[in-house]
Amino acid sequence: TDIHEPAQAAPAAEVADVLQIPAFLCRQTDLLLEAGRTGKVVNIKKGQFLAPEDIRSAAEKVASTGNRSVLLTERGTSFGYNNLVVDMRGLATMRSLGWPVVFDATHSVQLPGAAGAASGGQPEFIETLARAAVATGIDGLFVEVHDHPQQALSDGANALPLAALGRLWRRLQSIDRMVKQEGF
Repeated sequence: TDIHEPAQAAPAAEVADVLQIPAFLCRQTDLLLEAGRTGKVVNIKKGQFLAPEDIRSAAEKVASTGNRSVLLTERGTSFGYNNLVVDMRGLATMRSLGWPVVFDATHSVQLPGAAGAASGGQPEFIETLARAAVATGIDGLFVEVHDHPQQALSDGANALPLAALGRLWRRLQSIDRMVKQEGF
């Protein structure tokens, strides 16, 4: 679950297995340290403003608390207005830092602010980006799903319809097995 302030870390850790640091807060030292002190898995979403190698500092701050249970999540980089771009080379760079890497296939297709007061999205690219990311050897995948994305209260513009998840998952598992068996 997301935490936004240091004081939220301990209460969230009482009920959640994973504490997530939102992308826009990934450089907040006090938040990272408090999340690390809980001993829970800390999932750090790479800010859209960071180069892949720059997420190392955030991971090291969490690890400095004695907590090595860190996940690094790629969710795109901002290039210009209302667009996120994923450079698959960044996943390899992030993996070289020594922590498991997760790819956020749905927030990566988000178009921040494109719908005026809300974000838009390009969900038609979820599968394409997820397949490419899995082919790089990532350790995990983050996917927002909803029965009816157009009715979702949050992130509907970039959510995967729940009915499409099974087929996508089978395809991704096939790619993952092939990549990891071949030692890519």
